Amino acid sequence: MKLKTLLAKLTPVKVTGDTNADILSVEYDSRKVKAGSLFVCIKGFKSDGHQYAETAVDMGAAALIVEDLPEFKTDLPVIQVTDSRIALAYISAAFFDNPAEKMTLIGLTGTKGKTTTAHMVKHVFEEAGHKVGMIGTMGAYIGDKHIVTGNTTPESYELHSLFAQMVDAGCTHVVMETASQGFKLNRTAGITFDYGAFLNISPDHIAPGEHTDFQEYIDCKKMLFKQSRRSIVNIDTDHCEEVLEAADNPFTISCKTKADMTASHIQSIWEDGMFGVAFDVKGEYDGNVTLNMPGHFNAENALAALAIASAAGIDFATAAHALHHVTVKGRTQIIINPANNASLVIDYAHNALSMESLLTMLKAYRPDRLICLFGAGGNRAKDRRYDMGEIVGKYADLAIVTADNPRFESVASINADIVKGLDIHHGRYIVIEDRREAIQYAIDNSRKGDIIALAGKGHEEYVEIEGKKYDFSEEKIILEYLAEKNK
Repeated sequence: MKLKTLLAKLTPVKVTGDTNADILSVEYDSRKVKAGSLFVCIKGFKSDGHQYAETAVDMGAAALIVEDLPEFKTDLPVIQVTDSRIALAYISAAFFDNPAEKMTLIGLTGTKGKTTTAHMVKHVFEEAGHKVGMIGTMGAYIGDKHIVTGNTTPESYELHSLFAQMVDAGCTHVVMETASQGFKLNRTAGITFDYGAFLNISPDHIAPGEHTDFQEYIDCKKMLFKQSRRSIVNIDTDHCEEVLEAADNPFTISCKTKADMTASHIQSIWEDGMFGVAFDVKGEYDGNVTLNMPGHFNAENALAALAIASAAGIDFATAAHALHHVTVKGRTQIIINPANNASLVIDYAHNALSMESLLTMLKAYRPDRLICLFGAGGNRAKDRRYDMGEIVGKYADLAIVTADNPRFESVASINADIVKGLDIHHGRYIVIEDRREAIQYAIDNSRKGDIIALAGKGHEEYVEIEGKKYDFSEEKIILEYLAEKNK
């Protein structure tokens, strides 16, 4: 492909050299540069691609995209731009022949619920007969094919590569989680979403390398509206007035007040193998929806999925049927112990905020005992461990303290910090460092009327110890042990 073709939608600051140069690949990692590569110099948090520009030339790069002009001499084309990340996004789209324009794009943003809502939307559109790709926290899905990704919203080159693969596979729709970092780093620059949904917002991701303060965080979230043809806003979220001001003629949803689509009479269901929630919906749709997933927040997630489905012209019966059957790995994922009907709930809750949300929701089902099996990640802030311990001590009848991802710390020292938090409310606990043994203990000692929350690992299928990841699927361990016990 000619360089000038890749530059068609850019407005460079300065161009030197022949833009008729042939480009065989686009790279932003100098280690991957080969003959014919266009090397895009990105300024990252830890390194600056400009430092490797000369190395890239020595490795055969055919042209450079830079923000700062190189100090070394070269006859290669050099294109100076104001923001190389934006340039990478437009160049990547052109390199893959603009695949995003060939599908219906659905973007979801929010502090919580993106992954669950994405699965709901995917399932609804598939029920309606569409082939749907999905990109998010759990990776990318193209039909039944799963691709591991490094970020919730991948770098723009990877993003357009995934879009191209989806087009080739016959996908007509894509649903993706759009993280605030993705907007801040312009990974979605140039993409127009057909539908953009704002689920909720609460303080999070405010740290070095993420967002400087809450205002920057919310401003990045609101960028979805600038790139969406149709905006959907949950008006129950905090700061909804500011969010609504950023949206052009939004479609509103609510579980509390009047909106374009509302959910009401939300009821918890725990009977006959069903552990979920039911609610009435009014507005563009009118009827009842039952989810085999528990919690008020899943009703909110489902309402967002219904709003998108109605905007896309999918009939209510199809959408409601799809939502009744959807499950999400590691997100309030329910497994029933057939021996006694105790409910095991696998969830990704791994901080105090998400832990409190999970446990208060499960407490509302009035179990005889609420048991929480959890640990904490190593080489992370100790306050997170104390805070999770305090929350579990407050709400759970019993805590089973175990390993999570210890990384380079000892499980014993991590658990000692957790126990300090548990002691604030004099919470009952037992410590079993090996997580597999802890799970088996929970199952062996469960009884009818128990809810056992297994928090922290969620969809992860590994445990990280001293820089290495070992296979560890909580779902698989539970199912295999139940099968063994109930032969």
